[in-house]
Amino acid sequence: MMRQSSPDAVDATTPLLTIDVGRATIRLNRPRHLNRLQPDDHLDALLKLFDRIEADPTLRVLVLTGTGRAFSAGYDLGSISERASNGHEQTAGSAFEVMVNRLEDLALPTICRLNGGVYGGATDLALACDFRIGVDTAEMFMPAARLGLHYYKSGIGRYVSRLGADNAKKLFLTAQKIDAPEMLRIGYLTAMVPLEALDEEVDRLATVLAGNAPIAMRGMKRTINEIARGRLDEAAADRRAVESMHSTEIQEGIRAFAEKRPPKF
Repeated sequence: MMRQSSPDAVDATTPLLTIDVGRATIRLNRPRHLNRLQPDDHLDALLKLFDRIEADPTLRVLVLTGTGRAFSAGYDLGSISERASNGHEQTAGSAFEVMVNRLEDLALPTICRLNGGVYGGATDLALACDFRIGVDTAEMFMPAARLGLHYYKSGIGRYVSRLGADNAKKLFLTAQKIDAPEMLRIGYLTAMVPLEALDEEVDRLATVLAGNAPIAMRGMKRTINEIARGRLDEAAADRRAVESMHSTEIQEGIRAFAEKRPPKF
């Protein structure tokens, strides 16, 4: 049964959570402002939703998307300007960086459903997801160099590890907009589809992920992220691999393979 956050508990701008048969969907819900993320309500709300999702053992996959014609216009520039004018010594990321890093570290697999354009900090928010499926009319734009902003290091690191140094330089240093085919070519998009096929493609991938062994996926996701950051805990990765060989998951997986049926994890 589908469960959704109570309408009385949220206003029209608060990210919305829907849960349906093992899948959580978070929808950025400020379409009049292209789902721009505000420091006071959005960041804390998203962190609480991430905690809630990770604490629910029935959930197998998270889909992150936006309402309206854009995925997100990114972090509120007024907040960055205010911090700068007040002489705050924090890095440009601060609370936003904490939120995006938390998304990247979620145990369950994540899909970004890019329903439209993705701009500024939202490009990093999408990169923090494991997969990005976007419409063929999408575009992306990282304006840091045009704004005089040195982006926070973990965000730059995600660009480099996901897209390579050359593409990261092109996007950060030129501050030029690129379209969906180019986003696909450089690896920003996992898949590009027409708008009418977006939900079908997201559903297909979410169903595949939800059907795989959750503990094994959680461990491999962590290992992959650590390798991408150049900070692999080898002992922990070895321990997870050994534990998987004695798990109920591998017993069910091998049994299902022999019986030519889908596994039930």
